[in-house]
Amino acid sequence: MTRAEPSRFTLPMLVSGFVAVLVGYSSSGAIIYQMFQAAGATPEQIGGWLSVLGLAQGIVSLGLSLRYRMPVLAAWSTPGAALLATSFHGISLNEAAGVFVFANLLIVVCGVTGLFARLMNHIPASLAAAMLAGILLRFGLQTFADLQSNFALCASMCLAWLLARRWLARCAILVTLLVGIAVALGQHAIHFPPQLIMLALPQPVMPHFTLTTLLGIGVPYFLVTMASQNAPGIATLQAHGYRPPVSSLMGWTGFTALLLSPFGGFSVCVAAITAAICMSDEVDPDPQQRWRAAVLAGVFYLLAGASGALIAVLFSALPAVLIEAMAGLALLATLGGSLHRALDVPAERDSALIAFLITASGVSLLGIGPAFWGLLGGVFAHLLLVRKTA
Repeated sequence: MTRAEPSRFTLPMLVSGFVAVLVGYSSSGAIIYQMFQAAGATPEQIGGWLSVLGLAQGIVSLGLSLRYRMPVLAAWSTPGAALLATSFHGISLNEAAGVFVFANLLIVVCGVTGLFARLMNHIPASLAAAMLAGILLRFGLQTFADLQSNFALCASMCLAWLLARRWLARCAILVTLLVGIAVALGQHAIHFPPQLIMLALPQPVMPHFTLTTLLGIGVPYFLVTMASQNAPGIATLQAHGYRPPVSSLMGWTGFTALLLSPFGGFSVCVAAITAAICMSDEVDPDPQQRWRAAVLAGVFYLLAGASGALIAVLFSALPAVLIEAMAGLALLATLGGSLHRALDVPAERDSALIAFLITASGVSLLGIGPAFWGLLGGVFAHLLLVRKTA
């Protein structure tokens, strides 16, 4: 008897795995770079850390997909990176590493104890969404503020994104990036460093813990990562008919990130949007065979990890307007979805607006950043307004 045809790796699986990794990097690579930059990392450090992230996503995607025979694709937390990019200014690189360790340790605890589901039951989804929308608002505003500083570059990228969203929605960010690079080349605005590109080993950073950074950055980052990355990732698997072992996935992804935190491994999560690319009927008619596409994506992640220094050099050579426009446009759909979820329940709308406005204001009290105060203010308003008749 010959082995059945569906048991083989196929071209659609290969293409899906490649596209998933390409979309992941092109849609959020600029945000990751901005986040590491805000923490004070040097280009050499960023290159090594991007390598660590790529290798981590590849190992986890390969391991979990092979272990559970379902398309479990790893990803970094793009909403979490957006929060960190706006919160890291003024703190040391050691404190940033401390935030990574703290948040990833919380994720491991949630995976081992099943605490995540119980914790999120006490924080209304509208408030978590409002806090995330307040964080992302600054990225969206900066995209269009850049029209004033470089109209041709910013406007061409916005137009490319709109046209691609109309006809090539899955590749919109990639098309936007290519158009931005083409215009920047025409403006002679891309400047590569004079030194040769070197593949540097990841440099560890000793974590330093302070109460203000753990409360003001670590706690909101943990909540955003779990609510806006891991939870949708699990939901995506369930929506495609899989029954993922939630605690196990949380534990393994969190533990991997915890080990790599001193090397820039700020986040290893369960992917949602990119994972869905590996779960469609186009990958394979049999859902039980689609895990192979995630395995191939893991291989492409490993290759991308080996090129971390090259990716860092590319982003360092690009003009700031291009990076900012890429980040804002890549997060536009997430911002819209967050606002919709925040305002969807009329009874919780006032408290969600309070959380959104406090977070978007950028207010910092007692050395603690706006995301924490936005969530705290929203919860306080929710207790007063929504439960006033309880």
